[in-house]
Amino acid sequence: MRGMDMGSDSKFRNILRQVRAMMSEKELMLLLSIIVGIACGLAAVILKLAIEFIHGSITSWFDGEAYNYLYLIYPGFGMLLAMLFVRYVIKDNIGHGVTKVLLAVSKNESRIRPHNMWSSLVASSVTIGFGGSVGAEAPIVYTGAAIGSNIARKMGLSYKNMTILLGCGAAGAVAGIFKAPLAGVLFTLEILLFNISMSSILPLLMSTVSATVISYVFLGDSLPFECTLSPFEMRNIPFYVLLGLFCAGCSIYFTRTTLWLEDKIKSIEDPFSRWGISAACLGLLIFLFPPLYGEGYEDLSILLNGGTIDFEGETLLAFFMDRKWSIPIFFMLILLLKVFSMSFTNAGGGVGGTFGPTLFVGAVAGFVLSRTVNLLFAGTSVSVPEQNFVLVGMAGLMAGVMQAPMTAIFLIAEISGGYELLVPLILTSTISFGATRAIEPYSIYTKRIAKKGELLTHDSDQAVLTLLKTTDLIENDFTTVKIDATLGELVDVISDSSRNIFPVVDSKYHFQGYVSLEDVRKDMFKKELYDRMHVYNYMKSSPAYVLSGEKMDSVMRKFEKTDAWNLPVVDEDRTYLGFVSKSKIFSAYRDRLKQVSHD
Repeated sequence: MRGMDMGSDSKFRNILRQVRAMMSEKELMLLLSIIVGIACGLAAVILKLAIEFIHGSITSWFDGEAYNYLYLIYPGFGMLLAMLFVRYVIKDNIGHGVTKVLLAVSKNESRIRPHNMWSSLVASSVTIGFGGSVGAEAPIVYTGAAIGSNIARKMGLSYKNMTILLGCGAAGAVAGIFKAPLAGVLFTLEILLFNISMSSILPLLMSTVSATVISYVFLGDSLPFECTLSPFEMRNIPFYVLLGLFCAGCSIYFTRTTLWLEDKIKSIEDPFSRWGISAACLGLLIFLFPPLYGEGYEDLSILLNGGTIDFEGETLLAFFMDRKWSIPIFFMLILLLKVFSMSFTNAGGGVGGTFGPTLFVGAVAGFVLSRTVNLLFAGTSVSVPEQNFVLVGMAGLMAGVMQAPMTAIFLIAEISGGYELLVPLILTSTISFGATRAIEPYSIYTKRIAKKGELLTHDSDQAVLTLLKTTDLIENDFTTVKIDATLGELVDVISDSSRNIFPVVDSKYHFQGYVSLEDVRKDMFKKELYDRMHVYNYMKSSPAYVLSGEKMDSVMRKFEKTDAWNLPVVDEDRTYLGFVSKSKIFSAYRDRLKQVSHD
């Protein structure tokens, strides 16, 4: 059997080599982008149908006349299944898919493990299907990126083309889940790929169109969010400006509260205790506020069509709904608590993303603001169409939380057919993005990795420095000498070395300083000094040290500050590892810049 497998693998590799030989690089990339798009479209279809099947199977018999106490149990059970699957089957962290993709590009040569082509689908469908308060978009993005990355790896593509194909997978995933090809391309350009030229956009377009076609074939031609909109009126512009500012405030709350709360929950070391606490809190929140169940898209659709959500028999708080101000207050609580329900789901063991909750919170923000305006100005000529503000609020929060205004504008327009609201979409998204960026410079996807110095940016210089790894640039062919060695012993070392710097270490191999050839040249032929002089008589201290895992931008700052050409590399206890030089960094920088250049 093993011989047969090896033979099959060899034949497969020969076929791949023949395919590559028959096609130019551009033709190959276009073909692969279509294949990736089709695969991502199928993955998106599978995920959506799996979530709908699980959700329908466990809730179809709800009579709607009594409080559904199973809301207290279902979400936690789904989280438990996902946690056990990840912990004992996958044995890998697959949460926060978009952030994982960013890290794969910056730290792992755009390589993603093969299991990610399916593991996120399984875990997220169980999590969301049972009512976990998260979105399916981040898992499908991780799945799509993994598909692109692994197909590129099988074909033996370069880092540049592997990164493009990874982007094609992510773009195809967004396009497939939302039936939004343009938004898929913009998502990849704004959030994932730090540097891409116009010539590389064609594969992204082919991938998103392919994925969208697959989604239409299997899921029908209806829009993801059918809505009833009112015509845009210029007199409502001040309220759209206000909505932009409100979305900015909600975005900052959303990002900071999510990251803070997840860190707090994950500080509970025992995973089952963490799950138990999170499941109990999540169940209680959903029991009291049913729209927090699952993605919440059903309630969102009602708001988009100007309908009224009936909570009678659904929640113990239904008695609170008979007052005119109770509705916006209730939904404001939902807005604030969605962050908690999402964090409990993710940190407690579930697998899902923040993309869907961002859309949900944005819609609720638009509803709360518009209903408040209509109540404040009741009886006057001032009135705003609530469903319009629900739709625009979705874009406003996306622009703030993800800091991707173009994606927000065109995604919302594509998934709703709301191009007639393009002006308020642009206005609100721009204001939300600008106001959020002024206070919070990083998106929810990039804040953690930016603090670690692992974020790729659209600044090419900074991006290349992020990709360079200090450990790959260490030169360890320098011959070490002991600090108490005699001049004669040092001369013997010099005679056998091709370098002119000699690191000095103690008995525990801790770095003490260095001796240069110039420092001993005048004495190295005076044999009468061979036993009288020692290494410590010639040793110099290093102006700075480089830690083995130090970020390259920090290393470059040390070179600039000390004006040194070589700096020693040590670990945390000062054990000598080697030297890193400016010339080696500059050479690696040029090579890496060629790799990431998408011309």
